[in-house]
Amino acid sequence: MSFASSHLIPQYFAGLSSATGSFILGTVIGWTAQTEHSIRDGELGFKVSEREIAWLATLFTLGAASVCIPIGFIIDVIGRRFTMLLCVPFLLLGWLLIVFSVNTIMLYIARFVLGMSGGAFCIIAPVYTTEIAQTQIRGILGCFFQMLITMGILYSYVMGAVCTVFVMTLTCIVLPIISGILFLILPESPFFYAMKDKPEKAKSALQRLRGKNYDIAEDYEEIVANIAEVKGNPVALWKGMKRTASRKAFALSILLMMFQQFSGINVMMFYATDVFVLAKTGLEPKVSTIVLGVVQVVTTFAALFLIDRSGRRVLLMISSFVMSLSTLGLGIYFFIMDRDSETALSISWFPVFCCCLFIMMFSLGMGAIPWLIMAETFAEDIKGPATAISATTNWLFAFVVTNAYGPLKNVIGTGQTFWVFSGFTFACTIFVIFFLPETRHKTFAEVQAALENKQNK
Repeated sequence: MSFASSHLIPQYFAGLSSATGSFILGTVIGWTAQTEHSIRDGELGFKVSEREIAWLATLFTLGAASVCIPIGFIIDVIGRRFTMLLCVPFLLLGWLLIVFSVNTIMLYIARFVLGMSGGAFCIIAPVYTTEIAQTQIRGILGCFFQMLITMGILYSYVMGAVCTVFVMTLTCIVLPIISGILFLILPESPFFYAMKDKPEKAKSALQRLRGKNYDIAEDYEEIVANIAEVKGNPVALWKGMKRTASRKAFALSILLMMFQQFSGINVMMFYATDVFVLAKTGLEPKVSTIVLGVVQVVTTFAALFLIDRSGRRVLLMISSFVMSLSTLGLGIYFFIMDRDSETALSISWFPVFCCCLFIMMFSLGMGAIPWLIMAETFAEDIKGPATAISATTNWLFAFVVTNAYGPLKNVIGTGQTFWVFSGFTFACTIFVIFFLPETRHKTFAEVQAALENKQNK
């Protein structure tokens, strides 16, 4: 299927438009990396301690965790599109609080609010994009979420390197306004309208997503069949979770979220600048951070062309296994450095190589696929709450790992800490080989059947 096929263009546009919320989330994630030293030096008009900076860097994860479960229910009540619009004023509020902040408390509140409004897109974007996409491009649209996060992070890195904190934050205020305009012209998910027994609106939305000359009859019948299967015998959420397919989908999602965060990705992004400095690359810390941001974006973009060709399982196996080797290598390097610094300095290129390889492999599979699997495996009657719980655990894991890194490396050593990360990503490889079903080119009904029958292929 060609990228240029006319009936696919509206789907790509809608998928990218909805994922602009993910871009904003990326700017929230990357904001502290380039502003840390300036804020500590009092550029905002008041001093911020190193400990307070650490809280600013991680507090948004608690904001994101707090909103995921409510959003999971809200999108099933008022719709995916209107929920996106609802996030816009809160995003504006968060950035404005930073601009007009007079103390650290205001920064804390701003980061928490930005975490809430940005983190909501961890639910909305994957659900919306997988529901509007035809089967053959569902993987590509599912990857838009992670790709635009990495682009948002890179945007923060670049703007933070060339602008003051104040100017950088002002540029971030413009982004929710642009997203809000795009959300206004987006069609609602046909799945949502079908779930609400509004067939004419569902058909109208589907026609907009396929183009005016496309025959939507077959696509609409597939949606109706999927909805009828879960609505034919209405059940409460807790009963829906008793189905074998639902339990398995939930277990797969939670474990993939755990493996993603316990791979050490957030620690790696935080520690990578120190690795570049230690390796005496000659690059300024802000420049080295931009280099990693570029690596992330380029590799995530490459994943768009592989996700629906090689499949989810192969990419995730390769990604997790090579990530495990990368953190194993970093652990060995720091283990050597603690005992023989001269030998470590003679191979100072090695940690830079491991760090870049880790980021590349994360972007290739581990970054996007857990979110995609989450959106692809839950049945419609439990999708909202179930994805919400999965996303909440992801953010809680992120908060735990990021805050546990410092104490853990002080107790067992930096090298040994990276070996712990290596162990988790290797365990992920084994998990994918034996337990993760392939969802590539499968309809929602086929995915549910595969889960129910415990098929792995």
